[in-house]
Amino acid sequence: MAAILLDIDGVLHVSGEAIRGAPEAVRALRRDGHRLRFVTNNTTHSRRMLVDELRALGFELDDEELQTTGATAARELAGKRVLALTMAAVLEDLGEVELVGEDAEAVLIGGAAETEETSRVFSYMNLARAFHELEAGAELYCLHKNRWWQTSRGPMLDSGCFVAGLEYAAETEAELVGKPSSAYFNAALEALDADPELTWMVGDDIEADVAGAQRFGLRTALVRTGKFRPDTLERSTTAPDAVLSSIADLPAWLEEAL
Repeated sequence: MAAILLDIDGVLHVSGEAIRGAPEAVRALRRDGHRLRFVTNNTTHSRRMLVDELRALGFELDDEELQTTGATAARELAGKRVLALTMAAVLEDLGEVELVGEDAEAVLIGGAAETEETSRVFSYMNLARAFHELEAGAELYCLHKNRWWQTSRGPMLDSGCFVAGLEYAAETEAELVGKPSSAYFNAALEALDADPELTWMVGDDIEADVAGAQRFGLRTALVRTGKFRPDTLERSTTAPDAVLSSIADLPAWLEEAL
């Protein structure tokens, strides 16, 4: 039986509406004996909030089965003084990280949301303050570098553009915490006690999910939901091991493939 990493946004649901057949597919994967871990670059909700949301949509999972970028950041930034430009909900997952407003050793950039909070977090004043800390020697970290994310209203700008702006201004390169970083995939494999070559990553993003997982040695399945765009797949030099209409097709496909 396989170890399976399941992306959430775009694979299990879009804007809080479950993908058709997704809850049933997750139950089928468990019934077939596969070990599951839910992995997400979501930076607008805490792990507790995400678990509650998934359960309300009909998905069955334990709290510890869901891995967030905030929890991974807490591991990576332990012992550092951190200026965090993130959604307020993410702070819950940062644990014992010391959050400061100045004299930071690290600047952490989170994600964007469809709320007014985004404009407050990424105001000129806050971005200028982050730039000042970087110029003073702080390291730049980001929960992810996604350019955009898929909602029920269409694509929405994500926080990758703010990360790129700070990289350009401060002439530095951000350390990535979420997918497709090796730190994120390594944390997921450690949690499942799994070998990369025996693990599948199921996602809707050819870059963060598929290419990132392949660089770490995982097998991959791309679903045609969420962020999936046919032209992006055609242009990409990355070839998934499987392309499925949705996660609803995964249990039957795995039964034949394994």
